[in-house]
Amino acid sequence: MLRIFSRRNVVAAGLVFFAVLPFVANPYVIFIGNLALMYILLSVGLNMLLGYAGQLAFAHAALFGVGAYTTGLLKLEFDLHYGLALVAGVVLATVTGVAVAMPALRLRGLYLALATVAFAQATLWVFMHWNSVTYGGAGFRVPPLDFKPFTARADIGVYVLSYVIVLAGIPLGWNLLRSRVGRAWVAIRESEVAAESLGIDITRYKTIAYAVSAMYAGAAGGLFAGMLGIVTPESFDLFQVIVHFCMVIVGGLGSIWGGVLGAVGLVYLQEVLRAFRHLQEIAFGGLILFTVLVIPGGAVSLLKRYVPGWKEPLRRTEHDE
Repeated sequence: MLRIFSRRNVVAAGLVFFAVLPFVANPYVIFIGNLALMYILLSVGLNMLLGYAGQLAFAHAALFGVGAYTTGLLKLEFDLHYGLALVAGVVLATVTGVAVAMPALRLRGLYLALATVAFAQATLWVFMHWNSVTYGGAGFRVPPLDFKPFTARADIGVYVLSYVIVLAGIPLGWNLLRSRVGRAWVAIRESEVAAESLGIDITRYKTIAYAVSAMYAGAAGGLFAGMLGIVTPESFDLFQVIVHFCMVIVGGLGSIWGGVLGAVGLVYLQEVLRAFRHLQEIAFGGLILFTVLVIPGGAVSLLKRYVPGWKEPLRRTEHDE
């Protein structure tokens, strides 16, 4: 019976569910589904940096904001096509991620965490106080998006675009992690000294990890700006850092599919607690603590233990072919 819940069946059901959702659901459910898709991108990108490369970095929410602000401002100020603005947001977020990597390459552990928290707070300060560019604490509205002739509804247009990007992003990450790059990240995570003794270029592979993670965050941010229709600094504060880490830790560190499961589960929990926002931080913090103490491998570790087909080897296998 457990084979019913194998990864292939669960992924197929998820693909069908998200594909059918915009045609049968009301706008609110479509919004929640779209939010889940964006958080899947965020979680997968963060898991590459944190779970595989072992970099305790807290800059993900800031890079998420860079993608959102760049996309929204280009659309607002220059009336740039949303697709081009989204690409520009991804590029700038990726460049910013590489810039963050430069000083972070010499740091590790607590020092890396503190440095990236400082960067996140500095970025939030810029969002709130650079009034001539970011419109300050009040933020700004993104002009209505046009997806004609494909659809007249902007929410469905953004949803379909998010779905397509997720369909491309997950296989990209899956194949990257089973390549030389993914194995190098895991070696660095386990021991930088040992990895360097094996001829692994620490600087190069750490920079790639920051760049790829930032690319996913920038794409999610650009989609977030288009979906919400408004960009404000409070959407990228430290609470977002907690949410992102909760998705990765609860779903499963060092697991692509753990990141996916964590993102979907946390979006559902966030909606359940939306009427009790003051309890969300407590609930997420408690969930992280429970996971670390009771199931350190996250939810996906239970699936790997009891359900066939959830293993994630860092190489191609005959079963995959």
